[in-house]
Formats: sequence, structure tokens, C-alpha cells
Amino acid sequence: MDRLKQIESLVSVTQRGSLTAAALAEGVAPAVIGRRIDALEERLGVKLLVRTTRRISLTHEGSAFLEDCQRVLADLANAEASVSAGGVKASGHVRITAPAGFGRRHVAPLVPRFVQEHPDVSVSLNLSDRVSDIVNEGIDCAVRVGDLPDSGLISVRLADNRRLCVATPAYLARAGTPRVPGDLSRHACLTLSSDASQTRGWAFRIDGEVQHMRPGGPLDCSDGQVLHDWCLQGLGIAWRSTWEVARDIADGRLVAVLDDFAAPPNGIYAVFAHAKHLPLRVRLWIDFLKHTYGDAAYWRAASGIDDQAG
Repeated sequence: MDRLKQIESLVSVTQRGSLTAAALAEGVAPAVIGRRIDALEERLGVKLLVRTTRRISLTHEGSAFLEDCQRVLADLANAEASVSAGGVKASGHVRITAPAGFGRRHVAPLVPRFVQEHPDVSVSLNLSDRVSDIVNEGIDCAVRVGDLPDSGLISVRLADNRRLCVATPAYLARAGTPRVPGDLSRHACLTLSSDASQTRGWAFRIDGEVQHMRPGGPLDCSDGQVLHDWCLQGLGIAWRSTWEVARDIADGRLVAVLDDFAAPPNGIYAVFAHAKHLPLRVRLWIDFLKHTYGDAAYWRAASGIDDQAG
């Protein structure tokens, strides 16, 4: 049985939520899709999907494998589009969304450069820390930072993203320096409000495993830039990305704490709904981001110090 068909069926089932819906989209019987999934699981020697009469869910191995499958299919679609597109110029409108803080610093400055390279393309950029429904809101590409929620969307990892706990020297002198993550319960922690994108809390590596905590404090906000500003005012401890605070740390305005418990990097992703028939203008935008964010010199220049931000 064709390996590519097996992978396409797995992605289709997770996107559409059932064997029946995936079969209907392809014009085959549900049993055909089921046999492909069975063959894939048998070949890999792991269970990828848990199937009941009411729902389908991914196993832990299935979730990890799905991300790789989506990337492979996206790369294949891009390769085919590169050949078939030939000398055709990209044109049309691209709707993009990104988190407010990251978008202001690392997406908005790139948009004019992209349009200059592709003058027949126009762009709408929406900056918000709310996680947009890209399918129902008609968004072509979302730039997202951090852990991605389980979904049928396709993601391409653009760069690593590291997060640190930071505070001003004045705050630490006044409130003390936390030595272990549990100490945060005694500190004023500046957190994103529940309607923002950071849904799982702060991540730490404790006893060799990544664990999430939801510290509290007198202040929270849906805008990460506001949390950064509050942190610089000495109002508490914030959990921020290195792309945001690297220069502040280098200049002594902020101090990183709990470094021994820092979680491994998560990612910066381009997220979109479908790899098949992806418009050339969207594919070129994603390639533009990959090329820019994949260059270590870009992050050094963006942070203003000789150290790559994640």
C-alpha cells in the first residue's frame, strides 16, 4: 500500500474528525481509509489513533508523528507548486495574523519587504493575542509562538522560541529571588489573561520532565507587551520570550531567574488550513518567513546583541 496515501489519510482523518468525512472528501469507502491507517500503524509498530464509535483522537505518538506528516505534505506541495508555477508571478491578497508583541517586532517589518518583492500581492495583517479561527475567519496564514493546540491545521516550524522568567533587579532586591519554580507562589507574577494564547501556563523542566504551572499575581493582561512594560517597571516576575527581553537582560534592566529549570525551546510556526492547492502567494510568504527566521544574523540584529533569540 502506498506510503504517501497512508500519510495523507492520517492527516485527512485528523483534519476532518472521522474516517467517514475523510473518505467522502476523497471519494472512497470509509473502509479504504481504515485499511490505510491500519497498515500505517502496523508498519510503524505504534498506535496512532484511538477510534471509538463517537470520536477519534490521537495518541501521544500519533500527535508527534502528525506534525512531521503535515510538514512533509506541505514541503511536497511546495515542491510541486515550484515546478508547475514556472514563471508565473504571485498575485492576489494574503490575510495574515500574528501575536501582537511578536507581530509588531518580527512580522510587521517583513510585510513591506515581501510586498516589494511581489508587487502584485497585497497583504492584510491582524495583530492580536487572541487565537484566531483561521478557517472561519478566512485567514491564509497565522504566525504562532509557543505550543500549538491540537487541531487539524497544518504547521511549519520557522524557528525555536525560548522563554525565561525575568524581573528587574529592584523587584528581586525587594521581594527576593525565587530558587525553585514553587517559590513563584510567593511572588507577584505577571501573567496573560485566560482569553489570550498562552493557555497552558508557564513551562519548567522539573526532575527531567516539562511541567506547567499557573502562577498568580495582582496583575494580568491579554497583551504581552503590557506585561513586558509592567515587568520593566518592577511590578513583578514575567515569563517572556528571549526575542523580547534579550536586550533588556544584556543591558541589566532585567535579570533572568530560574534558569536551571528553563524548559526546552518550543517553536515559532506558520499555521494554515490546507497544504493542497496552497496559493502561490501564501507559499511564497511562508518561504519568506522560513528564510528570514532561519538566518541567525536576523535574530542577532533584531535583539541588538550577539546572541540568537529563539
